[in-house]
Amino acid sequence: MPLLLFAILCGTASVAQAQSFRICHGYGCNFQTQVTLTGADRSRIVSIMAGGRKSAEAERAAVRRAVQVFERRSTQVIGVVDRPKMEFGEGRQRGQMDCVDESTNTDHFLRYLQSAGLLHHHKVASRDSRGSFFDGRYPHFTAVLKDGSGTLWAVDSWYEPGGGQPDIMRLAEWKGRGYGGRR
Repeated sequence: MPLLLFAILCGTASVAQAQSFRICHGYGCNFQTQVTLTGADRSRIVSIMAGGRKSAEAERAAVRRAVQVFERRSTQVIGVVDRPKMEFGEGRQRGQMDCVDESTNTDHFLRYLQSAGLLHHHKVASRDSRGSFFDGRYPHFTAVLKDGSGTLWAVDSWYEPGGGQPDIMRLAEWKGRGYGGRR
């Protein structure tokens, strides 16, 4: 079935249109690169997200895979494969991303999924953070989803290189982690 027809039938016609993002990189959004999802990218994302319609848990698994597609496309356009985490003192390198870049990009992508009607069990919530130096942790940011019961879920792709599987876990659990640079 052609993508546009599928999108219209599923109520996601905006998915069929070109979708561009300004991808942050270089630590703290020092650089921004325009990335447009290809028709193949969008078709793959629609297919992945269709597998998440059964339940909130299935949708989170689909989001995990869709974020990978989005990140692979982004790093392909930027031309640099983002290394996992970040290296202090190595900021302002094109293509390398800190948690501010990662959470901003993921948040924008999740909002795209939501506006395209591809999220059925979640809504995008405001980004959140943990750590304050005073508690022995560096500040760290994440994108957030909220399920139908009100539970908040961290969507954190910082620990993997660009295109790796993001962590998706309850935000309360995510907030309790991060000591010593560990997940």
